[in-house]
Amino acid sequence: MEAPPTDWKSFLSSDNDGNAKIKTEYIFEKTRTLQVCEKESDDSTNVQPANGKPNKKNKARGQNKNRPRRPLELNSEKLCPSKVTGTCMFGEKCKYMHNIEDYMKIKPTDIGDKCHAYRTHGKCNYGFTCRYGGDHIEKNENEYINQTNNEKELQNPMPVITNSLPRELQVGLRKRKVNFDRTVEALKCIEQHHAKRKKGEVILTPNENARVDHQTDIKSSVTTGPILDTDVISLRKCEKKTIDFRNKLYLAPLTTCGNLPFRVMCKQMGADITCGEMALATNLLQGQTSEWALIKRHPCEGIFGVQLCGAFPDTMSRCAELLNKNCDVDFIDINMGCPIDLIYHKGAGSALMRRTNKLFDVVTGMTSVLDIPLTCKLRTGIESKKNIAHNILPLLRDSGVSLATLHGRSREARYTRIADWSYVSECAKVASPMPLFGNGDILSHHDYYSALEHTDVSGIMIARGALIKPWIFTEIKEQRDWDISSTERLDIIQKFANEGLLHWGSDTRGVETTRRFLLEWLSFLHRYIPVGILETVPQRINERPPYYVGRNDLETLFASPNSNDWIKISEMVLGRIPDNFSFLPKHKANSYK
Repeated sequence: MEAPPTDWKSFLSSDNDGNAKIKTEYIFEKTRTLQVCEKESDDSTNVQPANGKPNKKNKARGQNKNRPRRPLELNSEKLCPSKVTGTCMFGEKCKYMHNIEDYMKIKPTDIGDKCHAYRTHGKCNYGFTCRYGGDHIEKNENEYINQTNNEKELQNPMPVITNSLPRELQVGLRKRKVNFDRTVEALKCIEQHHAKRKKGEVILTPNENARVDHQTDIKSSVTTGPILDTDVISLRKCEKKTIDFRNKLYLAPLTTCGNLPFRVMCKQMGADITCGEMALATNLLQGQTSEWALIKRHPCEGIFGVQLCGAFPDTMSRCAELLNKNCDVDFIDINMGCPIDLIYHKGAGSALMRRTNKLFDVVTGMTSVLDIPLTCKLRTGIESKKNIAHNILPLLRDSGVSLATLHGRSREARYTRIADWSYVSECAKVASPMPLFGNGDILSHHDYYSALEHTDVSGIMIARGALIKPWIFTEIKEQRDWDISSTERLDIIQKFANEGLLHWGSDTRGVETTRRFLLEWLSFLHRYIPVGILETVPQRINERPPYYVGRNDLETLFASPNSNDWIKISEMVLGRIPDNFSFLPKHKANSYK
């Protein structure tokens, strides 16, 4: 095995052909069956042009928008939740089953004999609907009983997930009865700011405004007579919670795959900072339950943030104030890098980088209503040859942003080409003293420490590297190349499945939701090449191996880019798939059928 090169630029440059070097004894020629599968996949993704001429072979890109969805379950075949939680509020009008004996006759067979929730926490919240119910459901002469283990429940209680949407708040949001006093005041200040600019009056920078506010607070805080605790401890406008982000391992907000069970697993592997999936500010303000699910927090997440995506200062400021008052978060991040057309054409995501006036209105409004740090994640620019991040970062720093993360690619580049770390280093100098994290192409501890040593960044955010090998956080902290075995990788997948069953449920719907997110993650996990098979260490994120066999059958299965093989892996931890089950990954480039 060749030793890794010492020059950091060899990791962060584009001087390679994109092919990973595999030891010759593991390489094999493509079989005819494999070639047929690829041909069918190419035929299904390539579009015939209107002129009738065949297209050149292009790489499949974009989303599989027409992929199959989970079939709807009939309400009459589902047990009423009241049989687990309490009394049914709908009475005779309820469309669900209420007879437990009738339900147990038609309930699908269990997929396992050990319920993780019951074995770990002494109680399963899904009771009779649990697909591992044989572990805690007993039948007496006249009735079924859902058992609990009080001793385990006291020793290791079920983790309390925070940031759920209360019913009262949801109703208030939908009826527009929630007060946003601080946002209204902040928007008035922004309007006055624009009015003064039009009149040509002198306009103070945000830092100068903060000093004026500080002096005003001091004058207004002078009192006569006895001093109360509220006079001493009260929080001034210029004082906010601070976080030392420097040199911490930051797991990036990852759409679809960056769910709570995955974050918990990465936290166990050594991640220091976690952030929820990108959430749309307008959907949160509308009280959409599916959007609020993206910002839930596990108690093990020490430093946790929420990433918001929006285009206008009013919605972003209102959403920031809403989360500041009602949620347990340590910081809020503004998404300024999303390249998706749907987001970009609405003026959000990376489009904020070209709408600088709106951008700084958004930042000013959000910093005015928050008591926690505000951070931003952005790209180098919109077009590949026109970097503009170095112009935006100093203005973000002066506007009160606590941390910025720069992805070393433009919107046009998306996730292709190599991240430009030399430009990231230049931006870190420009942004100083505001800490700047770099992001892009980090897949090993060699990449991580080389980037820290030879650039001026304050830390590194890890995104796709964590999807491909979530144990990268362990490798970085222990500074070693972990030649992880196939059984150890299966154990990690089992941990994800267990956390998924706790989070999404161990009933039929929860099991299939866990399976769907597991399969989406496997569309990245199969890209990992074991250290013992590589001719040159470390693997680089843009390298793809030739077809190879692993050191055992399970390792070979993990390396398969065929989504049908991922389904087999899911069956190892979640049981047999339902009839007529099919899966296509979210992104076309990730696999063939």
